[in-house]
Amino acid sequence: MVDRLANSEANSKRIGVVEGCFGAAGQPLAIPGRVLIGEGVLTKLCRKKPKARQFFLFNDILVYGNIVLQKKKYNKQHIIPLESVTIDTVPDEGDLRNGWLLKTPTKSFAVYAATATEKSEWMSHIAKCVGDLLSKSGKAPSGDHAAVWVPDSEATVCMRCLKVKFTPVSRRHHCRKCGFVVCGPCSEKKYLLPSQSSKPVRVCEFCYVQLTTAGGGGGGYAQRSDSFGRQGFHSHLSDDEDEDDSSD
Repeated sequence: MVDRLANSEANSKRIGVVEGCFGAAGQPLAIPGRVLIGEGVLTKLCRKKPKARQFFLFNDILVYGNIVLQKKKYNKQHIIPLESVTIDTVPDEGDLRNGWLLKTPTKSFAVYAATATEKSEWMSHIAKCVGDLLSKSGKAPSGDHAAVWVPDSEATVCMRCLKVKFTPVSRRHHCRKCGFVVCGPCSEKKYLLPSQSSKPVRVCEFCYVQLTTAGGGGGGYAQRSDSFGRQGFHSHLSDDEDEDDSSD
Protein backbone atom coordinates (compact mmCIF):
# COMPACT_ATOMS: atom_id res chain seq x y z
CA MET A 1 0.00 0.00 0.00
CA VAL A 2 2.90 2.37 0.69
CA ASP A 3 4.08 2.11 -2.92
CA ARG A 4 0.55 2.74 -4.17
CA LEU A 5 0.22 5.88 -2.05
CA ALA A 6 3.64 7.31 -2.94
CA ASN A 7 2.43 9.32 -5.93
CA SER A 8 -1.17 9.85 -4.84
CA GLU A 9 -2.75 13.26 -4.60
CA ALA A 10 -3.97 12.53 -1.07
CA ASN A 11 -0.45 11.72 0.14
CA SER A 12 0.97 14.86 -1.47
CA LYS A 13 -1.73 16.94 0.20
CA ARG A 14 -1.02 15.44 3.62
CA ILE A 15 2.70 16.06 3.34
CA GLY A 16 1.96 19.62 2.21
CA VAL A 17 -0.13 20.15 5.32
CA VAL A 18 2.74 18.98 7.53
CA GLU A 19 5.16 21.33 5.74
CA GLY A 20 2.71 24.17 6.24
CA CYS A 21 2.43 23.48 9.97
CA PHE A 22 6.20 23.90 10.36
CA GLY A 23 6.24 27.03 8.19
CA ALA A 24 9.27 28.59 6.53
CA ALA A 25 11.59 27.46 9.33
CA GLY A 26 10.94 23.79 8.55
CA GLN A 27 12.68 21.80 5.86
CA PRO A 28 10.80 20.67 2.73
CA LEU A 29 9.44 17.16 3.21
CA ALA A 30 7.95 16.30 -0.19
CA ILE A 31 10.26 14.11 -2.26
CA PRO A 32 9.45 11.35 -4.79
CA GLY A 33 8.50 8.08 -3.09
CA ARG A 34 7.96 9.55 0.38
CA VAL A 35 4.74 8.54 2.12
CA LEU A 36 3.23 9.90 5.33
CA ILE A 37 2.43 6.76 7.33
CA GLY A 38 0.87 8.35 10.39
CA GLU A 39 1.15 10.93 13.13
CA GLY A 40 0.42 11.55 16.77
CA VAL A 41 1.43 13.22 20.01
CA LEU A 42 4.01 11.38 22.09
CA THR A 43 5.61 12.44 25.34
CA LYS A 44 9.36 12.79 24.91
CA LEU A 45 11.55 12.41 27.95
CA CYS A 46 13.64 15.58 27.84
CA ARG A 47 16.52 16.68 30.02
CA LYS A 48 14.49 18.97 32.28
CA LYS A 49 11.08 17.26 32.21
CA PRO A 50 8.78 15.18 29.98
CA LYS A 51 7.25 17.21 27.15
CA ALA A 52 4.56 16.58 24.56
CA ARG A 53 5.86 16.55 20.99
CA GLN A 54 4.12 16.07 17.66
CA PHE A 55 5.56 13.15 15.67
CA PHE A 56 5.11 12.36 11.98
CA LEU A 57 6.15 8.95 10.68
CA PHE A 58 7.09 8.76 7.01
CA ASN A 59 8.32 5.64 5.22
CA ASP A 60 11.92 6.90 5.36
CA ILE A 61 12.11 9.52 8.12
CA LEU A 62 10.64 10.38 11.53
CA VAL A 63 9.85 14.07 12.03
CA TYR A 64 8.95 15.73 15.31
CA GLY A 65 8.59 19.22 16.70
CA ASN A 66 7.26 21.40 19.49
CA ILE A 67 3.51 21.98 19.56
CA VAL A 68 2.65 25.67 19.23
CA LEU A 69 -0.99 25.19 18.18
CA GLN A 70 -2.24 21.62 17.93
CA LYS A 71 -2.73 20.44 14.31
CA LYS A 72 -1.94 23.92 13.02
CA LYS A 73 1.51 25.09 14.02
CA TYR A 74 4.76 23.40 15.12
CA ASN A 75 8.34 24.61 15.47
CA LYS A 76 11.86 23.31 16.17
CA GLN A 77 11.59 20.62 13.53
CA HIS A 78 13.78 17.53 13.92
CA ILE A 79 14.27 14.94 11.17
CA ILE A 80 15.56 11.44 11.92
CA PRO A 81 16.48 9.10 9.03
CA LEU A 82 14.78 5.80 9.80
CA GLU A 83 17.53 3.71 8.24
CA SER A 84 19.72 4.36 11.29
CA VAL A 85 16.97 3.86 13.90
CA THR A 86 16.68 0.98 16.34
CA ILE A 87 13.89 0.68 18.89
CA ASP A 88 13.66 -1.05 22.27
CA THR A 89 10.70 -1.32 24.59
CA VAL A 90 10.89 0.35 28.00
CA PRO A 91 9.34 -1.56 30.93
CA ASP A 92 6.42 0.18 32.63
CA GLU A 93 7.27 1.81 35.94
CA GLY A 94 4.85 3.81 38.04
CA ASP A 95 3.06 6.44 35.97
CA LEU A 96 5.52 6.07 33.10
CA ARG A 97 3.93 3.47 30.87
CA ASN A 98 3.79 2.44 27.21
CA GLY A 99 7.27 3.69 26.36
CA TRP A 100 10.10 2.75 24.08
CA LEU A 101 13.55 4.00 23.11
CA LEU A 102 14.29 5.60 19.76
CA LYS A 103 18.02 5.10 19.24
CA THR A 104 20.20 6.60 16.51
CA PRO A 105 23.94 7.25 16.19
CA THR A 106 23.43 10.99 16.77
CA LYS A 107 20.64 11.10 19.36
CA SER A 108 18.63 8.67 21.46
CA PHE A 109 15.64 9.26 23.72
CA ALA A 110 12.55 7.68 25.27
CA VAL A 111 8.99 8.40 24.19
CA TYR A 112 5.67 7.35 25.71
CA ALA A 113 2.24 6.73 24.19
CA ALA A 114 -1.14 6.97 25.90
CA THR A 115 -2.01 3.28 25.69
CA ALA A 116 -0.37 -0.08 25.10
CA THR A 117 -2.23 -0.35 21.79
CA GLU A 118 -0.82 2.94 20.55
CA LYS A 119 2.66 1.91 21.65
CA SER A 120 2.30 -1.33 19.72
CA GLU A 121 1.10 0.51 16.60
CA TRP A 122 3.96 2.99 16.69
CA MET A 123 6.62 0.35 17.24
CA SER A 124 5.15 -1.94 14.58
CA HIS A 125 4.99 0.80 11.95
CA ILE A 126 8.50 2.06 12.74
CA ALA A 127 9.96 -1.45 12.67
CA LYS A 128 8.33 -2.19 9.31
CA CYS A 129 9.60 1.06 7.76
CA VAL A 130 13.13 0.42 9.03
CA GLY A 131 13.00 -3.17 7.83
CA ASP A 132 11.79 -2.16 4.36
CA LEU A 133 14.53 0.46 4.04
CA LEU A 134 17.28 -1.94 5.08
CA SER A 135 15.93 -4.61 2.77
CA LYS A 136 16.03 -2.24 -0.19
CA SER A 137 19.49 -0.88 0.61
CA GLY A 138 21.04 -4.19 1.64
CA LYS A 139 22.53 -2.53 4.72
CA ALA A 140 22.78 -4.11 8.15
CA PRO A 141 20.85 -2.63 11.11
CA SER A 142 22.69 0.14 12.92
CA GLY A 143 24.77 -1.20 15.79
CA ASP A 144 25.94 2.16 17.11
CA HIS A 145 23.72 4.63 18.91
CA ALA A 146 24.03 7.64 21.17
CA ALA A 147 23.31 7.22 24.87
CA VAL A 148 19.91 8.11 26.29
CA TRP A 149 20.39 11.06 28.64
CA VAL A 150 19.24 10.58 32.21
CA PRO A 151 16.88 13.49 33.09
CA ASP A 152 18.23 16.09 35.51
CA SER A 153 15.48 15.26 38.00
CA GLU A 154 16.77 11.70 38.36
CA ALA A 155 20.08 12.76 39.88
CA THR A 156 20.54 14.82 43.03
CA VAL A 157 24.21 13.84 43.25
CA CYS A 158 26.85 13.04 40.64
CA MET A 159 26.20 9.58 39.17
CA ARG A 160 29.94 8.84 38.94
CA CYS A 161 31.63 10.03 42.14
CA LEU A 162 28.38 9.81 44.17
CA LYS A 163 29.68 12.65 46.33
CA VAL A 164 29.02 16.03 44.72
CA LYS A 165 25.51 17.26 45.41
CA PHE A 166 23.96 19.40 42.68
CA THR A 167 23.09 22.99 43.60
CA PRO A 168 22.60 26.24 41.65
CA VAL A 169 26.39 26.63 41.94
CA SER A 170 27.39 23.00 41.36
CA ARG A 171 25.73 22.42 37.99
CA ARG A 172 24.67 19.20 36.31
CA HIS A 173 26.41 18.04 33.16
CA HIS A 174 25.74 15.11 30.85
CA CYS A 175 28.34 12.67 29.58
CA ARG A 176 27.75 12.31 25.83
CA LYS A 177 28.96 8.72 25.89
CA CYS A 178 26.96 7.14 28.73
CA GLY A 179 24.25 9.77 29.29
CA PHE A 180 24.85 9.98 33.04
CA VAL A 181 24.33 13.20 35.01
CA VAL A 182 27.74 14.15 36.37
CA CYS A 183 29.51 16.99 38.15
CA GLY A 184 32.08 19.32 36.61
CA PRO A 185 35.17 17.64 38.12
CA CYS A 186 33.97 14.23 36.87
CA SER A 187 33.45 15.52 33.32
CA GLU A 188 36.41 17.76 32.56
CA LYS A 189 37.55 15.65 29.60
CA LYS A 190 36.39 15.89 26.00
CA TYR A 191 36.50 13.22 23.33
CA LEU A 192 35.63 13.14 19.64
CA LEU A 193 32.48 11.12 19.00
CA PRO A 194 32.11 11.56 15.20
CA SER A 195 28.53 10.32 15.05
CA GLN A 196 27.44 13.05 17.47
CA SER A 197 29.64 16.05 16.64
CA SER A 198 32.53 17.23 14.50
CA LYS A 199 34.14 18.63 17.66
CA PRO A 200 35.18 16.87 20.88
CA VAL A 201 32.29 16.64 23.35
CA ARG A 202 32.07 16.37 27.14
CA VAL A 203 32.52 12.87 28.54
CA CYS A 204 32.86 11.63 32.11
CA GLU A 205 36.18 10.41 33.48
CA PHE A 206 35.01 6.79 33.45
CA CYS A 207 34.03 6.85 29.76
CA TYR A 208 37.15 8.81 28.82
CA VAL A 209 39.35 6.07 30.26
CA GLN A 210 37.29 3.42 28.47
CA LEU A 211 37.41 5.30 25.17
CA THR A 212 41.13 5.97 25.28
CA THR A 213 42.19 2.53 26.46
CA ALA A 214 39.67 0.05 25.07
CA GLY A 215 37.73 1.93 22.40
CA GLY A 216 34.38 1.51 24.09
CA GLY A 217 32.39 3.06 26.90
CA GLY A 218 29.93 2.19 29.61
CA GLY A 219 26.35 3.36 29.63
CA GLY A 220 23.16 3.46 31.56
CA TYR A 221 19.48 4.16 31.32
CA ALA A 222 17.48 5.03 34.40
CA GLN A 223 13.76 4.39 34.68
CA ARG A 224 11.65 7.42 35.63
CA SER A 225 8.30 8.09 37.22
CA ASP A 226 6.27 11.11 36.19
CA SER A 227 2.67 11.53 35.11
CA PHE A 228 1.66 13.37 31.98
CA GLY A 229 -0.98 13.34 29.24
CA ARG A 230 -0.59 11.82 25.77
CA GLN A 231 -2.45 11.32 22.51
CA GLY A 232 -2.45 8.48 20.02
CA PHE A 233 -1.08 7.34 16.68
CA HIS A 234 -3.20 8.22 13.66
CA SER A 235 -2.49 6.10 10.60
CA HIS A 236 -2.66 7.56 7.10
CA LEU A 237 -2.59 4.18 5.36
CA SER A 238 -6.28 4.19 4.51
CA ASP A 239 -7.65 1.90 1.82
CA ASP A 240 -9.51 4.97 0.53
CA GLU A 241 -6.63 7.28 -0.35
CA ASP A 242 -8.99 10.16 -1.13
CA GLU A 243 -10.69 9.96 2.23
CA ASP A 244 -10.73 13.16 4.24
CA ASP A 245 -8.39 12.55 7.16
CA SER A 246 -9.15 14.81 10.10
CA SER A 247 -5.87 13.94 11.79
CA ASP A 248 -3.89 16.01 9.24
